[in-house]
Amino acid sequence: MQAMATREEIEAYCLPQGTLSQLLREIAGHRPGVLTHVGLGTFVDPRQAGGRLNAAAVDPIVHLVELHGRQWIFTPSLPIDVAIIRGSVADDRGNITMDKEGLFAEALSAAQAARNSGGIVLAQVGERTSAGSLDPRRVKVPGVLVDAIVVDPHQRLSAATADDPYLTGQLHAGDLPTEPMPLTVRKVIARRAARELVAGDVVNLGFGMPDGVAAVLAEEHVSDQVTFTVEQGHVGGVPQVGSNFGLCRNPDATLDASYQFDWYDGGGLDVAILSFAQVDLAGNVNVGKFDGRTPGVGGFINISQGARRLVFVGTLAAGGQVSLDGNGGTTISAPGKAKFVGQVDQISFSGPEAARSGKDVRYVTERAVFSLTDGQLTLTELAPGLDLERDVLAHMHIRPRIHHRVRTIEPALFRAGLVGLTLASSPERR
Repeated sequence: MQAMATREEIEAYCLPQGTLSQLLREIAGHRPGVLTHVGLGTFVDPRQAGGRLNAAAVDPIVHLVELHGRQWIFTPSLPIDVAIIRGSVADDRGNITMDKEGLFAEALSAAQAARNSGGIVLAQVGERTSAGSLDPRRVKVPGVLVDAIVVDPHQRLSAATADDPYLTGQLHAGDLPTEPMPLTVRKVIARRAARELVAGDVVNLGFGMPDGVAAVLAEEHVSDQVTFTVEQGHVGGVPQVGSNFGLCRNPDATLDASYQFDWYDGGGLDVAILSFAQVDLAGNVNVGKFDGRTPGVGGFINISQGARRLVFVGTLAAGGQVSLDGNGGTTISAPGKAKFVGQVDQISFSGPEAARSGKDVRYVTERAVFSLTDGQLTLTELAPGLDLERDVLAHMHIRPRIHHRVRTIEPALFRAGLVGLTLASSPERR
């Protein structure tokens, strides 16, 4: 699909995952669409690309409107012809439970949207049972919405996992032993990002490098001091990584995704730790379109605009080779491609919007830490033993503001073994 979009063979658009999730509810209720602040200042904003990913995407699918003295992005409803959903068990009347699923996603909203649009609903389940045998409190999609059932007794929980009752919530695993991360720049970045957390924080960890934060907290036995959440609907527990991303081990609660996004959009997150592909001088971040690829943004825009504090994590340069000796020493043997650039290819996070709303924003790399200060990217910390000009600034296409007192990143974060990681008691004491 990405290749077809690049070759202009399809009209390619991308909207925030939360907007799409909420849109299904609006379609089901025959309401006009989603009105939200999410996406303002980003490529979703009609004043920028309006969610378009290529030249073939001509028609506008979002609009800028003003209501009660504020600007909003309006995404109109559209009819759903077919909804394809999945569950665990269906009875002979089509009622579907999801007890063995790792998430609920938008199954109910999608089915309601298709049914009320005059479309059809196709459901895949792992098994079938007789009518009247299901506990009605466990039915997530009623049979009146379902047109056809496909039974696949071998359906997998995910691409990576065939079945795991600890990821479906059927069993609670207790305190599982965790394998420590090897000492690499990924671990150093995760440790430094974890220093931004405060005891009691409600946290979202993005896809990729942010998942290392959960690993280092577990290794240091402080995971219970924060509550992780996942945009697919989980609250509590341990978010999973790789092809299990979106699942959670030992969650306290699992919600429909649209309700989770309602909470995120309204400011439910204390802090989000997210990846970056590009950063520019205004603090804008790109994760959705770079190097000829268009992976999209998922829930990134909802999360980054809703969270009170932001920590973006990534290596200073792409493809660089940085080695650690385990005693705090760092060697840069290959510079890599600059990720701090004059202008990001696509704005997934708007630095100016964040500055206007007074958000606390950090950018953590293995060589330096930056903050968004007075609307400008500012270098505040330098890795021990590195030269500012030679090892950092020479590998950036921009020159950030340099703080008048550049601190040294804690040397212990670059060493093997436990580092005695502790969490602050309040944001002011980080």
